[in-house]
Amino acid sequence: MRHALTLLPGPGEYRDLRRTWRGDLLAGVTVGIVALPLALGFGVSSGLTAEQGLVTAIVAGVLAAVLGGSNVQVSGPTGAMVVVLVPIVAERGPGAVAAVTLLAGLIVLLAGVLRLGRVIGIIPWPVIEGFTLGIAVTIFLQQLPLLTSAQRAGPGELSSQAIIATGQTLAAADPRYLLWALGAVAVVVTCMVLAPRLHPSIPGSLLGIAVVAVLAALLPSPLALIGTIPSTLPSPSLPTLDLTTARALLPAAATVAALAAIESLLSARVAAGLADTGDDDPDRELVGQGVASLGASLVGGMPATGAIARTSVNIRSGARSRLAAIVHALVLLAVVLVAAGPVGRIPLAALAGVLMLTAVRMVHLATVRTLLRSTRSDGLTFVITTLITISFDLIAAVLIGVVLAAVLALRSLSRTTEVTIEPISTERALPGDEEIIQVRLRGPLFFVSADRVHAKVMGMGHTTVVILRMSGLELVDASGARILSDLVTGLERRGITVLVKGVRPEHTALLRQVGVLSALRHRRHLFAELDPAIDHARSHVERARAAR
Repeated sequence: MRHALTLLPGPGEYRDLRRTWRGDLLAGVTVGIVALPLALGFGVSSGLTAEQGLVTAIVAGVLAAVLGGSNVQVSGPTGAMVVVLVPIVAERGPGAVAAVTLLAGLIVLLAGVLRLGRVIGIIPWPVIEGFTLGIAVTIFLQQLPLLTSAQRAGPGELSSQAIIATGQTLAAADPRYLLWALGAVAVVVTCMVLAPRLHPSIPGSLLGIAVVAVLAALLPSPLALIGTIPSTLPSPSLPTLDLTTARALLPAAATVAALAAIESLLSARVAAGLADTGDDDPDRELVGQGVASLGASLVGGMPATGAIARTSVNIRSGARSRLAAIVHALVLLAVVLVAAGPVGRIPLAALAGVLMLTAVRMVHLATVRTLLRSTRSDGLTFVITTLITISFDLIAAVLIGVVLAAVLALRSLSRTTEVTIEPISTERALPGDEEIIQVRLRGPLFFVSADRVHAKVMGMGHTTVVILRMSGLELVDASGARILSDLVTGLERRGITVLVKGVRPEHTALLRQVGVLSALRHRRHLFAELDPAIDHARSHVERARAAR
């Protein structure tokens, strides 16, 4: 019962609302404007309708905001989910999506109740980045059918593999339609690139879509439109699902559930690192996302996950509580109730332009270079993950099973990693030594143990100086180095000075490449011996006390 209560919302989550409500309202409106074209585009790109993407963002957005484990997470349809849904729609038709969403929601909800949040959250950084890059490429390729013909392909007409489907689409392209569509994409991309340079508050995607819609209405263009969108939300109803159908859809639902859990937990972690808006609860996040997908299935929607890009916009716009994500969903609801007619006249090619540039922006070249230069195994993992994501059907449950088995096996090895947080110990204690904490790291620090290390260190109380003692680290991979970089950045953001002692020579190149050493406030904060580090820490404490 005690565990169940931790998975439920409480009034304490809104205790600071009197202080933060103005920023939350502004952030909610801002992210709602940003989410509108993405919700419409992801619905169409999945092989469904713009309406289904929009109702998913509304219903799932509210449920996940209230029930989820993050105070600032924004949820809805995402590009990663599109990649999984396209082959489902191609094989079983659009009608199967609501049933898959229902089953996936139940699986994610059960995972949260069983406290599997930490287990799913220990996916290696190279795998996450490779998967993200592969998804970005796939999303880009999936927009091509919207640019080559006014007729949307029916189930089974195009291959479920993005590369093969791209060849089929280009071979059957209508040259005249393609020129019009590319012109629409060029207008949207130009607006998205230039508008923020004129003023950060200008929503470039909406501006580009509006310009294309006006031009399509004034000129005799062949561009296909979204079509009629109902001015009310659909009435809730259970998807048609019997035992035979459920058994057939279960592998697809398991893949959808795994992706929803991973993406949502990753987004929540990113949100926790961007601003001090309270801790995220991974188990409760799974419960919230599971209920959100269940709610979306009842209105004919698609699976929902935490959206990293929209969550980042939410935080940077001033969000500090769940109110912002709720307002974002209400803004989208207002669009349905007030502006369904104009939205229905938006050309599909304009939405394709938004998603194409969104896919391009998902690729971070600095991250790619860092991974390829980190270690051979991490670089190879990153490349293979990217190629598999682009080239093969993501519904294949074997891949998920192999990854899960590997994660569970490595989880037991991660327990050999030791993290000891204690005050410094010297022969002569000085006033202020109680404000210096040393963190001893021993054993391997790799992608499985990194999450636990990060949680334990970041969970300690406030102090003035932290000395990271790293001479006992036997192994560090790219994910472990990334966590060290996040630790240094997170502690420094809290006003805690971080000193690093005892970096082994074999780890120096990796820590420098991933950014651990550059995250230190000063290059003199790196020490080979403990005594000089303690003396330097004492000098910081003295200056801090003098400034009080």
